[in-house]
Amino acid sequence: MNDDLELLREYASRQSEQAFETLAARHVSLVHSAALRQVRDPSLAEEITQTVFVILARKAGSLSPKTILPGWLYRTTRYVAAAALKIQRRRERREQEAQMLSTTHEAQADAVWEQLSPFLDEAMAHLRDKDRDALVLRYFQNKSLRDVGAALGLDEYAAQKRVSRALEKLRVIFAKRGLAMTTTVLLGAISANSVQAAPVALAKSVAAVAIGKGAASGGLTLTLIKGALKIMAWTKMKTAMVVGAAVVLATGTTTTLVIQHRHHIVARSSWAFAGYASPESAFQSSVWAIGKGDGQAWLGSLTPAMQWEVRQKAAGDDDKIIGDDTKRDFALVTGYRILDKQVVSKDEVVLEVYAEGLNQTTKASFQRIGNEWKYGGKPK
Repeated sequence: MNDDLELLREYASRQSEQAFETLAARHVSLVHSAALRQVRDPSLAEEITQTVFVILARKAGSLSPKTILPGWLYRTTRYVAAAALKIQRRRERREQEAQMLSTTHEAQADAVWEQLSPFLDEAMAHLRDKDRDALVLRYFQNKSLRDVGAALGLDEYAAQKRVSRALEKLRVIFAKRGLAMTTTVLLGAISANSVQAAPVALAKSVAAVAIGKGAASGGLTLTLIKGALKIMAWTKMKTAMVVGAAVVLATGTTTTLVIQHRHHIVARSSWAFAGYASPESAFQSSVWAIGKGDGQAWLGSLTPAMQWEVRQKAAGDDDKIIGDDTKRDFALVTGYRILDKQVVSKDEVVLEVYAEGLNQTTKASFQRIGNEWKYGGKPK
């Protein structure tokens, strides 16, 4: 498994075209298959594949020795595909054409694969890097557990555990999308269909252009390189923000962005009045009041400006303080998860919240009023 990086180092240090061509031939099907799933356009998928290997050539000398190259290529393919789709959507809006996704692909015989294929790469993106790398190695490239363990620095037993846990996490992600299946069915669908052979000539053309670092590429490839590198830089910066958030808060330094990831679902059955000492507790007090249908309690969780706005809409009718639309939507909510926390200033925080059951994500602004935090509506 480590000879990937040996070949990459050989290319970086000696400009060995043979080493890069070997890497391209080895991994081109993985990249091309992921690109084709995401854009559903064979020609664009080849352009994305080309771009990924150009980026690899440019970064050959700077990748960490701990890099799992198949996982890195798979992740980079998603970034490039995202940039490509953004360009495509802009062009479609300009031309005012609503084009159907490419119909050149043959329909998959397996119904499960037909259901999960459009969402596979997005679901994989929600996994941690190590879990994603494990699944890519094991099921996208059909590596043995021993090889997976060697690549990840684990013994065979630990590799099996890592792969099993990652597969279960992926199954849960699909279940939340309404695609319920066993891990056995999911495993079978991915193993059989996730990687299809790329066009025969693609590996050589990819290597040839990538070795030149895209200098001879067309305008689209250069635009994709720029867009993908921007996404990669933002992803790296966002990770650094997560790591540094505790330091920022501990030193009391004001920042415009602090990101925290939280995975715990607060179930509806456990909602209770939590006071207003923090934005999180103020949010729970607010949803508790709405859940009870208690308009006056809900007013108490709002900023003065929001209280005035709500009273205006209710026109003096206490029964309309919590609107019918709010009641109807809230009846579907079974719990909530706070995903991100953005500190705008010492007196304003924005929470990003996922509503379980309603399956929606929204942002809510909270403002400090004296010693209490109150809900101030959606951020502007």
